[in-house]
Amino acid sequence: MPGHPAIWSHGGTVKHTPWMAAAAIAATSLVLAACGTSSSSAPSSSSTSSASSSAASTSSAAAAGKFLGCLVTDTGGINDKSFNQSSWQGMQEAAAANPNISVKYLQSTSQSDYVPNINSFIAEKCGIIITNGFLMGSATQTAAQKNPSQHFAIVDFSYSPAVSNIDALVFDTVQDGYLGGYLAAGMSKTGKVATFGGMKLPTVTIYMDGFYDGVQAYNAKHHTNVQVLGWNESSQNGSFTGDFTNQTKGQTTTQTFISEGADVIFPVAGNVGLGAAKAVQTADNAGGHVGMLWVDVDGCVLAAQYCKYFISSVTKGVVAAVKTAVTTAASGSFKGGNFIGTLANGSLSLAPFHDYASKVPASLQAELKTIQTQIENGTIKPATKSPVS
Repeated sequence: MPGHPAIWSHGGTVKHTPWMAAAAIAATSLVLAACGTSSSSAPSSSSTSSASSSAASTSSAAAAGKFLGCLVTDTGGINDKSFNQSSWQGMQEAAAANPNISVKYLQSTSQSDYVPNINSFIAEKCGIIITNGFLMGSATQTAAQKNPSQHFAIVDFSYSPAVSNIDALVFDTVQDGYLGGYLAAGMSKTGKVATFGGMKLPTVTIYMDGFYDGVQAYNAKHHTNVQVLGWNESSQNGSFTGDFTNQTKGQTTTQTFISEGADVIFPVAGNVGLGAAKAVQTADNAGGHVGMLWVDVDGCVLAAQYCKYFISSVTKGVVAAVKTAVTTAASGSFKGGNFIGTLANGSLSLAPFHDYASKVPASLQAELKTIQTQIENGTIKPATKSPVS
């Protein structure tokens, strides 16, 4: 959040970095990513595991003396309106900031692509290989152990003990998930809100835990009984679509929640969330009054066609984290370890209210600011059964 310098911390070494400056320009440049635009040194569309195209790109970069940053996406794809797209944007911003950096990516269409894509980039001698998502944790660790001189970074997975050649970038999203739940409860008129995930992974359920407990906090303060459909933090049971790509499942799941009375929806499901937005739009066109929260990035930037339905977005600073990982490696200052993004270090936030700016009561906005401060200083410790990984 504004006013908090970002802190890059690995094993006790702390550096102040321009995270918030990077985050401030991310909203504009993410629009370019959504349209398939890229920096001059980056491919403009998804690569496949083509040896010829990869070799040509590497040879060109090597001839120019460039540092090559390489991204392996998860199955959601490069335009998932979520963390894959954010990671790619971080790569592009690194290339834009330093003309010596060239970036490229390989897209994973299934989990079986992880190892071949990583190995392809190892063969191309990438300066750093960024892998994306909890499901790539094992494949990344195996590759790092087999190739100790190769630098890696991974989004949404950490290691205990830390791996010296992996820069692990994780986010304690129970914190801003809590803010999102409090906001949802405060905006609900029906007394029911809902959340669902793409897959039951810690990086998904930690958001849902925070959301659930934020609703309970609102209930406790205001003596209300707003119900959460789709997730129970205590039992760890809830609704999942089974992937991060099937928008039809997101639409159907959301329609069910709306039919049960929920009027604020929080999908934690990447591209599947676009189906949820479609269901909210349909309900609105039919005379209903339903809003939603987006996840990971500002939905009004990456899914602008649905902005009028986004109360806010529960975001994490993947763009800035990946940019920093690449530029740090390119400068010869790579250091592995686990970075944890929090509200206090500026890596998590609620996005602006956009079209809802005049609809969120000033008293609720003030409560959210107070709660954020209390989370940052440790007065409030949101509960979660999900590891920060």
